[in-house]
Amino acid sequence: MRQPVLESRAPDSPLDERALSKLRWRCRRGMLENDLILERFFARHGETLTVRQADALNALMELSDNELLDLHLGRCSPRQIDTALDRDDVIEVLGLLKDKH
Repeated sequence: MRQPVLESRAPDSPLDERALSKLRWRCRRGMLENDLILERFFARHGETLTVRQADALNALMELSDNELLDLHLGRCSPRQIDTALDRDDVIEVLGLLKDKH
């Protein structure tokens, strides 16, 4: 698993504009369903993302499109895919990805 790319900043500090732009670019996927989920996520939560949440989202981007979609749809848990993903920050970001409000 990749090291957090933003580890030099405080975990709960807001993501700056440049880091957010890089994260959006990193989150482009090959599966339309994932792209739509991620577009909605950024529209709702992009301006309030923290460094910690960005690191968790980066960890999720290491997954295949099918694994990511399975997590979003609740077909499996992060632990079933990779025990390193069984973290509070990843669970929080998955909840934000699923947020329909």
